Amino acid sequence: MNQVLRPGPESVTDVFDPARPPVLTVEPGERFVVEALDARGFLERPAHPGAAAPRRFPVSRGHCLAGPVAVRGAGPGDVLAVTLHSVRTSGWGWTSAGFPSPLNSRLGATTHVELLWDIDDEAGTATNQLGFTVDTAPFLGVVGTTPAAPGEHPTTPPRTGHGGNVDCRSLVAGSTLYLPVHVPGALLCLGDGHAAQGDGEVCGTAVECGTTSELTVAVVDAPALPSVHAVTPTERITFGFDADLNTATDTALGDLVTWVAAEHGLDRSTALALLSTCADLRVTQVANETWGVHAALRHDALRRV
Repeated sequence: MNQVLRPGPESVTDVFDPARPPVLTVEPGERFVVEALDARGFLERPAHPGAAAPRRFPVSRGHCLAGPVAVRGAGPGDVLAVTLHSVRTSGWGWTSAGFPSPLNSRLGATTHVELLWDIDDEAGTATNQLGFTVDTAPFLGVVGTTPAAPGEHPTTPPRTGHGGNVDCRSLVAGSTLYLPVHVPGALLCLGDGHAAQGDGEVCGTAVECGTTSELTVAVVDAPALPSVHAVTPTERITFGFDADLNTATDTALGDLVTWVAAEHGLDRSTALALLSTCADLRVTQVANETWGVHAALRHDALRRV
């Protein structure tokens, strides 16, 4: 029987904190299940869009996350491979827009709007109260290891060395996310389910929802990169996060160049020339005043005869 982590009062967090004891300990390679509330931590569906409803954290400092989960034997300097075998939604979700932010001000999108969605996992769709339907592809917006620095670390900014609020819509079921470890046990926290999101998460939220995920966490002996990266069912991905878009781009693209050059025995210029013909740079998110960029290479894009 797989271990199941449920979102009780003592098994959720809204910060990353190395002093917080783990609420679940798993063996490397063990398959387990995580039930996570939505980012706001709603304990029940709001009666209508924007309505108040009970939350796990009445005063929230960040995303409502499951964890931390300790991986036995993982320690600083290791890299975790977090494989998502399945992600199912809670059957409903919400989207909020128009809250104060520099981007919303520049766009003139300052009127507060709430959408409430019915999600049908079997049909792969979500429909809101306005009658609009979108296709769904559920994933977890936040999967991250805990920083070593003492104190409470906010969940909002993604971190190059930890992951966290990556918000990459490509990380669907069947994907493996690789995360550096900074504290004993890694202290993995995860949640912030999204039933549907476009690249960029342009209003600051997606179709936010609760999730039930089945996953395996392993310690990798020889990762392709020491930094945050991923392998999805269709492509490999590297990430960059920074307040400066150029720096985020340099990090994401530089890691992909490193990966391809090492794999094929190429110099960096040759690897970059090849990637220019078939790799994609995408803006992962603009939601947190930290640019997220990911560089993606399809598994079948480079073929050597």
